[in-house]
Amino acid sequence: MMLEARQLAAGYGLARVLSGLDLQLRAGEVVALLGRNGAGKSTTLKALMGVVPVASGEVTFAGRRVERLASWRIARLGLAYVPEDRRIFTDLSVMENLEAGRLPRREGAMHWSVERLFELFPNLGRMRDRRGGSMSGGEQQMLSIARSLMGNPLALLLDEPSEGLAPVIVDGMARTILELKREGLCVLLAEQNLRFARRVADRACILETGQLRYSGTMAELDADPALRERHLAV
Repeated sequence: MMLEARQLAAGYGLARVLSGLDLQLRAGEVVALLGRNGAGKSTTLKALMGVVPVASGEVTFAGRRVERLASWRIARLGLAYVPEDRRIFTDLSVMENLEAGRLPRREGAMHWSVERLFELFPNLGRMRDRRGGSMSGGEQQMLSIARSLMGNPLALLLDEPSEGLAPVIVDGMARTILELKREGLCVLLAEQNLRFARRVADRACILETGQLRYSGTMAELDADPALRERHLAV
């Protein structure tokens, strides 16, 4: 087990968003965190990463309890996080953004060099000196993921990776996630696009009002239209 949450409760100030959440992510696995708007998907990723304080419960990453650690310490342990708004450095070039994410080699994790990242994201290799603020949304999303990989993570949290992107870019994003899985990286992605999740995820977890309502294989979810209608239909 690479990442596990037990009875996780978290929120913003007095507002409790997550309650009694149990979640597991195994090495080399892609899990899609599904749910309607406001279900708690983004808050779950932020709580796992230490961006949102955990009120109660446990978070274990790579065999270590991390729910009371600062987010930068969790990142140093090998958990990477790509937020929905990407948060690249808009005044820095592609190369400078990548260097900002560089961490030393990590035992048990794939080592990501700039050259290897440009093989994964050829478009970035053709715009090494371009400022982040002059890139398209899809290019910024690629840069944000590439920057996170410069930390040689063991696991990757992706918040709405397909949102607002053109279909051709979404296709490329799906291929990228599958390639990361082949490299042994485990990925937890918060997503509303069920079609995209089907392409990349081994398992699905459905949140509703901050609680886990379903956990199973993507094939099992596909085979149960009533379940999808009950928890995912708008």
